[in-house]
Amino acid sequence: MATKGIGRQWRETAILAWRDFVHEWRVSLCLVFALSAVLAPLLVLFGLRTGIVTTMTERLQADPRNLELVIRGNHRFDQRWLDTLAARADVGFAVPRTRTLAATLTLEADGRFLHDIDLIPTAAGDPLLAGAPTPAGLHDVLVTHTAGAKLGVGPGSRVDGLITRRIDTRAEAVRVPLTVVAVLPETVISGDAVFASTALLFATEDYRDGARVPELGADTGIGERPRERRFANVRLYARGLSDVAPLALQLRGDGLDVVTRAKEIASVQAIGRVLTLIFAVLAAIAAGGYLLSLAASVWATVERKRKEIALLRLIGLRSGPLIGFPVVQALLVATGGIIVSGVLYLIVATAFNRLFAAELAEREFVCRLFVGDALAAALLTVVLAIAAAVVGGYRATRIDPAERLREL
Repeated sequence: MATKGIGRQWRETAILAWRDFVHEWRVSLCLVFALSAVLAPLLVLFGLRTGIVTTMTERLQADPRNLELVIRGNHRFDQRWLDTLAARADVGFAVPRTRTLAATLTLEADGRFLHDIDLIPTAAGDPLLAGAPTPAGLHDVLVTHTAGAKLGVGPGSRVDGLITRRIDTRAEAVRVPLTVVAVLPETVISGDAVFASTALLFATEDYRDGARVPELGADTGIGERPRERRFANVRLYARGLSDVAPLALQLRGDGLDVVTRAKEIASVQAIGRVLTLIFAVLAAIAAGGYLLSLAASVWATVERKRKEIALLRLIGLRSGPLIGFPVVQALLVATGGIIVSGVLYLIVATAFNRLFAAELAEREFVCRLFVGDALAAALLTVVLAIAAAVVGGYRATRIDPAERLREL
C-alpha cells in the first residue's frame, strides 16, 4: 500500500508539474528559448567542426596516394619480410616490386607503339584500382587512361607486350599476348603505365636476367631462375591516414628511406585537434553558464512558490516526489530546448551547405552533425537540466509545512 501511495504521488506530481508548466507558459517559453540560445550555436559549431574536418579527412582518405609509403632505392627483401609486413594491422596493401630497369615493356596494338612504359605490380585490394578488376593471370593487364588513348584500346582489347634483352652481344625479344581487362581513369594515375600481376613482372625480370622463361615463350637462355626470390622493392599502402606516420617510423627504424605525405595528413589532423579544443572550451563555458542559470531559475521558482510547496508538504507529499516537481519541469524545458535547437541547427546547416555547394563534391558537407553526436548532445542537455533541477528540488524539501499553517 505504501508503494502504491508513493507511485500515486509521483504521478500526481508529474501532472501538477505539467499543468504548472502550461499555466506559466510565458516563463516556460523564456526558459526554452534561453536553453536554445545556448544549445543551437553549440550544435552549429560542432557541426562545422565535424563537417570541415570530416570533409578534409575524407578527401585525403579518398586519394590513395596519401596512404602510400614509397621506399627509395632497390633492396633485397625476401618473402618472409613481405609476409611479416603485410600481416601488420596498419598495412592496407603490400605487393612486391621488381627492379626498376626490369619493370618495363613496350606495348603494341594495331601498329601503334608505346615504348618502355612502366610495369606496376597489382593484386586484389589495390587502392589505386578503384573497384576495377584485378589481373587474373600473367596475360591480363590494366592500362592507364593516357596509354589506352594512345593505343586506341579499351576493356577486352588485345595488345602485345614486347620484352627485350641482351645476352652477351646477342639481342633477343619475346612477344607476349595480353588482354586489357580495364582502363584506369586519369584521376587515378597520370602518365603511361601498365598494371599487371606479379607473375608477369617476375617473368619479365627473369627473362631480362637471361633465364629461360617458358611462360613468355622464351625456351632458351643462360642461368637459372632464382629458387628463393628476392624483391627489389614493395608497393606499400597504410590502412588509414593515422597509420602512415607510425608505419613510416617503423620502416625508417629498419634503415629504409621512406617518403610519405605525412605533412599533409598532420596538417588536417592538427586542424581537427584545434577545432575540437575550441569547441570543448566553448561548450564547457556555455554548459556551465546554462547549468547555473537553470539552477538559479529553479531556485527562484521554488522561492516564488513557497506557499504552494508548503501546502504540498502539508498534505503529505514526500521529499522524492517533491524533488520530482522541478525535475519534470526541467525535462520539459530540456525537451523543448532540444527541439527548437535542432530546428535552428537544420536551418543554419542547410544554409551553410548550400552557400558552399560549389566548393563541395557529392556527399560532402561544410556543416554536418552525426546522429550519435546529436543524441549525445541531447543526453548531456537532459543530464544538466536534471542536475540543476535537483538543486532547486532539494531547496523545496527544506520548506517547513508550518509556513502554510501560519497563513491559514
